[in-house]
Order: sequence, then structure tokens, then C-alpha cells
Amino acid sequence: MKKLSFSSVMLWFGLLFLYAPMLILVIYSFNESKLVTVWGGFSPKWYGELFKDQQILDAVWTSLRIAFYSSTMAVIIGTMAAFVMTRFKRSWAKLTLSNMITAPLVMPEVITGLSLLLLFVHMADLLGWPKERGMVTVWIAHSTFCAAYVAVVVSSRLRELDRSIEEAAMDLGATPLKTFFLITVPMISPALVAGWLLSFSLSLDDLVISSFASGPGATTLPMVVFSSVRLGVSPKINALATLIILCVSLIAFLSWYMARRAEKRERMPLN
Repeated sequence: MKKLSFSSVMLWFGLLFLYAPMLILVIYSFNESKLVTVWGGFSPKWYGELFKDQQILDAVWTSLRIAFYSSTMAVIIGTMAAFVMTRFKRSWAKLTLSNMITAPLVMPEVITGLSLLLLFVHMADLLGWPKERGMVTVWIAHSTFCAAYVAVVVSSRLRELDRSIEEAAMDLGATPLKTFFLITVPMISPALVAGWLLSFSLSLDDLVISSFASGPGATTLPMVVFSSVRLGVSPKINALATLIILCVSLIAFLSWYMARRAEKRERMPLN
């Protein structure tokens, strides 16, 4: 009988530690009982109750829209910031910009959320906008801190690029803007996709900053879940979490499958 190595044992222990709670959550999403800690038999009724809860459905739709808009804006801002951080000459302005871009990575979310709240309040007093906090203010807040993550991801990719390709394109008559969109962007596209997905996940999961920046008309899914948990965990939350795990697993599987097919195509010999 083959003995398990120490690394194999640690691997299985790590997988069990990470995924056992999720497995238990999936099992208890089919619990008949109203008490999430007491097994009352198998039943999928809480999934039906979940789709009847209009508050949760509205929160899911709001969170998805905010996450999409925020991640898109974060990619635009973060890419421009990364380009400045990697391509411009070293100066005090560049150093200041780099520090300002990376500050949200280490700053507590409570401070970020409170500062944004004060900003929106003073803007409303001085400019008359925003009249009330809602989806727009949450979108601005999420774009602010997500852009920092995109800038870090994209800047690391830009530092690895071969500048001679861009220089050759400009020598052949391409303008810097045309070179950026036709040469640079395709080469950094994996980093852009990774930054967009990371920003989407961060925005969809954020609770603290959303609580400061949102208003009565823009309640996100984490806020609804947190408020419901404070009153007692409902089995509908288990069903919702199971559906989220299912969606994430499908996306991860499709990404792995597409990457595997692309790798096989690259290895196939040319006829």
C-alpha cells in the first residue's frame, strides 16, 4: 500500500478546511426546518421561497449592475494609472500618483467609506449634487477602490512587455494612441480581464463602503444578507449562497476548459 506523503496530507487537509464549510452550507440549503442548525429533512422549498423574496431579487440585480459598471470604470482608470506609473519618467508627481493609487489597498474600508460619505455630503451642500445617495454614489465609491487593484495588476503586466514592439509600430507611422489600442491593449488583455474579474468580485462582495455610500434606493446584496443575519439566519440565505457557489463554480470550470483548449491548440503541430 502506497503511503501518503506529508505534502499530500497537507493538500487534502487544506482542501477539506476550505471546502467542508461550503459543502455543509449546500446540504443545509435543502433543510426542511426553519432553523438552520437543526436538520428537519430534505426539501428544496427554500429555493422557491428565495425566488419569491422580491427584496433579495432586487438587491441581486442592483449588486450585479453596480459591480458591472464599477469594474468597467475601474479598468479604465486603473489602466491609465498603470500606464503613467510604468511609462513616464520618475518624478515627484509620478511617485505621488503611485502612492495615491496604492493607498486604498492598505487603508481600512471604514476610513475609505467615511471619507467618501463626507465627500458626497459636502458636494451636495456646495454643488447640489448628489441630491441623495444611491447607485451612482456606490458606483463612484466602488470604482475608486477597485481601480487600485486594477492598477497593480496591469502595471505588473506592462513592466514585462517588450517595448521594441511598440517602438516598431510608431516607427512605421502609427500614432501613440493607435499604438496603444492596436498593440499595447491586446498584449495586456489578460491583465485587463483579470483586473475586471477581480474588481467585479470585490464590488459584488463589498459591505462596509456600500453601507456608507448607499441610500434607501440602492441596497446591495451584502447589505440585505447582513441585515437579515442580524435578525437570525434564514434558510433562504443558505439557498442564495448555494446558487452563488454554483455560478462561481461554473464560471471557473468554463474558464479552465477554455484555457485548456487554447493550450492544446497551441501545442498542435502546424500542417
